[in-house]
Amino acid sequence: MQRTILLTSLFAFGLAPHLHAQQLMATIDSMMVRYAKPNGPGASLLVIHDGHVIVAKGYGLADVEQKIPVDKESNFRLASLSKQFTATAIMLLAADGKLHYEDDITSVVAGLPAYARGVTIRHLLNHTGGLSGYESFVPDSQTTQVHDADVPALISHASAPKFSPGTKYDYSNTGYALLALAVEHSSGKRYADFLHDRIFAPLGMTGTLAFENGRSVVPHRAYGYRVDTAGNVRRTDQSNTSATLGDGGIYSNAADLAKWDQAIERHTLVDATSQQRAWTPPVLANGRTSEYGFGWFVDDDHGTMRVRHHGESRGFTNGIIRYPERRLTVVILTNRSGGAPWDTAQRIAELYLGPSAAGGSPAWRP
Repeated sequence: MQRTILLTSLFAFGLAPHLHAQQLMATIDSMMVRYAKPNGPGASLLVIHDGHVIVAKGYGLADVEQKIPVDKESNFRLASLSKQFTATAIMLLAADGKLHYEDDITSVVAGLPAYARGVTIRHLLNHTGGLSGYESFVPDSQTTQVHDADVPALISHASAPKFSPGTKYDYSNTGYALLALAVEHSSGKRYADFLHDRIFAPLGMTGTLAFENGRSVVPHRAYGYRVDTAGNVRRTDQSNTSATLGDGGIYSNAADLAKWDQAIERHTLVDATSQQRAWTPPVLANGRTSEYGFGWFVDDDHGTMRVRHHGESRGFTNGIIRYPERRLTVVILTNRSGGAPWDTAQRIAELYLGPSAAGGSPAWRP
């Protein structure tokens, strides 16, 4: 059964006065209709406003073969939404004095090519390191899965960096796979264990984990699918790059992500100064400011900060958007390839932000 949490006192949260609870939910449901097919993969929607969970609702099926519906405890592969957790792990270790943002990654992670010298932890967090994408060296025909520990050898196939560190922005899964290795080296723990011990367990995120096949089991698991143009559904849950953890290997659910959102707002794990650092993109060598902090894209929407991220891997497509100053978060997790749930998340957010004289919010794309 689909489960919904919808507070009735919506006017108290700044909702446009002409919308009441039933109208709002009907509008949201119409936006999510593509995920509500009774025999197809679905989605999990989370809306948090002013510190309250306003909507936590499942649509469609988490497991199509077993006809198990999505609910707020269904665990989806977060894909690149995982990067905010990897970044937080690095911030925790920096606060512990176990590593520093200006540490050269070659002094932390073994086996990297010589051309990686000069790339710092900060460069990797900001996607300004210039290292090649490891996926370029994984043939489609490869059946064994790639792990974070394989990334140094894979990028050694390149003879030079794409650009000098700090001179350009280039979104890179390589950087976050290497950051997972930096977490392990600096903490003395496996990446999955460090996240459990320092993030998930303290926050009570009991369903969330960095998934390792053969070592862990995902409770209430949503499996990934592809839906073709004729509506045929095929399970496509894993690829040969699905086992890397730092760039995309975390599973989580709406109930746990509500706890995560609260921890960000209350600075439970990371203090306000560090969080502001994570939401401050760097100035590049050409004087321009990037749009990526530590695990988050950052921009301005009508004079208020907007932080966001997309997540795409085989069988899963996700989006998260936060307006920290407006205390508004929208998350959409889907267990199907394709689509643009980040666009839907933006439109849902605008229901709570209300009309603006400046027009609609600027679009964002992965």
